[in-house]
Amino acid sequence: MDDLLQPGQLLARGVCRHLRSHDFVCVEELVPTSGLRVDVMALGPKGEVWVIECKSSRADYMSDSKWQGYLEWCDRFFWAVDSEFPVELLPDDTGLILADPYDAEIQRMGPEGKLAPARRKVMTMKFARHAATRLQSLRDPKLTGLI
Repeated sequence: MDDLLQPGQLLARGVCRHLRSHDFVCVEELVPTSGLRVDVMALGPKGEVWVIECKSSRADYMSDSKWQGYLEWCDRFFWAVDSEFPVELLPDDTGLILADPYDAEIQRMGPEGKLAPARRKVMTMKFARHAATRLQSLRDPKLTGLI
């Protein structure tokens, strides 16, 4: 199965596994608003919303011009990279997670920027609907129009 996943998807899997150990639940490839798609969105036990962007190479990072648009959709923002990634490229005022396909470790906590209550409700609803849609498509793959 690993050979079917892209490098960023493998990093996302490791991130999701690690965040589960902190009582967060995750979805991948969630669209917070038109034109943006986050790699991982994590929902914490107290309703906190984290966004994690997975970058598998320098070129992948350099081609990302939308990441600052994610900041208004989360309480904390992180980059997830592997141990070979040149972390000096990443902004110091963002979170950093070192990951591999099987686990991860938070190296630097992203600064907290609390979502407004209305935005938090929107993101929690999007998270729930995204997760339910993914689950339903797994349980009933012949049902069309889900994703």
